[in-house]
Amino acid sequence: MLKRIWSLVVKEFIHLRSDWWLPVFMLVAGTMELFLVAWVTSRPITNLPVMILDQSQSAVSRAVVSGLENTKTFAEPEQVNDMQTIRDAMDRGQVTAALVIGPDYAEQLQSARGRPTLLVIVNGAESTPARAANRAIRGLVRDINERILIQRLGLSDERFSGFSPSLRVWFNENLSAALYTTPAELGLMLEITILLFAALAFSRERELGTIEQLLVMPFSSLEIIIGKSIPVIVVGFADFLLLLGMVHFAFDVPVRGSLVLLLALAFGYLLVELGKGLVLSVISKTQHQAFLLVLLVGIMDFMFTGFAAPVESMPQVLQWFATLIPAHHFMTILRGILLKGAGLDVLWPNVLALLILGIVIGTFSFRFVRKALD
Repeated sequence: MLKRIWSLVVKEFIHLRSDWWLPVFMLVAGTMELFLVAWVTSRPITNLPVMILDQSQSAVSRAVVSGLENTKTFAEPEQVNDMQTIRDAMDRGQVTAALVIGPDYAEQLQSARGRPTLLVIVNGAESTPARAANRAIRGLVRDINERILIQRLGLSDERFSGFSPSLRVWFNENLSAALYTTPAELGLMLEITILLFAALAFSRERELGTIEQLLVMPFSSLEIIIGKSIPVIVVGFADFLLLLGMVHFAFDVPVRGSLVLLLALAFGYLLVELGKGLVLSVISKTQHQAFLLVLLVGIMDFMFTGFAAPVESMPQVLQWFATLIPAHHFMTILRGILLKGAGLDVLWPNVLALLILGIVIGTFSFRFVRKALD
């Protein structure tokens, strides 16, 4: 039996060598996508285009412009002379934000009862830079408001103090988006890799017309399933090690928990996705159809991983449905081990759910594929 399985494994690797572009594409493309996501999310948003309409032309208005430059979020502000220029630039998407300083800004600032105002216009068509611009301008306005309050109360900076909460951020001290998005992208790349390689296992044989030759050979359906699965496991686990090494050494994503536990649970998750991929392979008549089914399943799983939107913010019915998605539990395990240093004493509910889903999916997959082959 072992000799027959080994011959099937060798045959699969020969197929991969013949279609070398597929494993190379999956490994290189997955690595490049993960690299770009990690690189983009690890960098702060800077150099946003901004326009200034300074109708005051005073020392205090120039201080506002200087403060805007010091936020490091914006590029050097472009001074304009009228609102129409701002409207045209907004319509063309040439600026992210615009700041209008009124003609009486200095007078209102100096008056004890004055209400100095700044008109801030943000291009909401692009939400990510708009949020960064809004956050930077709000911080600037908060500082200006505090200085006005200190001045009108006649207090020194040392004597003026307000309520200041002690904020401590655990697990992601710098609130880096990369530490959230990179593990999620790693898990997604692992799922897509396993699903795609597994989905092509039988669909490739059917499309090439060799499935009948395989079935008339002296192999049992169990031997065929194991022989088809081993190369997928080897390639998938190698891909996971490659991606994990890249995010750790290139982007400083920590591994605070047990590496052995992480590898063991990743291997178990790999087997769960393998079962789904083999079912897709059996029901697909062509490789193209298998590829489209992988995209469909991958996108659906992606929506319930918490990467695009927190699962807790979804309707209760969808939250219950998310518990049936293996990727949802693996993402929790991955972030828990990498960022929190959590162990089985914390992650056991997700590990147990992944185990139960693995048994259900694996049993169904094995019976479904074996019946199809028989």
